[in-house]
Amino acid sequence: VQLQASGGGLVQPGGSLRLSCAASGSTLNYFAVGWFRQLPGKEREGVSCISRSDGSTYYADSVKGRFTISRDNAKNTVYLQMNSLKPEDTAVYYCAAHNNFFMVVAGKANYWGQGTQVTVSS
Repeated sequence: VQLQASGGGLVQPGGSLRLSCAASGSTLNYFAVGWFRQLPGKEREGVSCISRSDGSTYYADSVKGRFTISRDNAKNTVYLQMNSLKPEDTAVYYCAAHNNFFMVVAGKANYWGQGTQVTVSS
């Protein structure tokens, strides 16, 4: 499966963005999908994950209550709605997939998309 992340941009603190992770080459129904972020020189951080079918989700403590992950299997796309954005949310965001939810949570996905830059600044 190939993953394409999009939706990043420049937003002021307190603003919102919605990231999209579109899949091709396979049906996304078969995969759990996660969002990760990384700053240059820093370790990659897991942000949120969603399971294949039962709706289970995971959120990092730093984004709980502000970010919401969802999926539209008919559109073969997973979304990350980001509200109340803070400067510390600035990073390159990646989506990734694995058929096992816990492998995605652990950052051991076997399919990765290219990143999309999110910059939160006034």
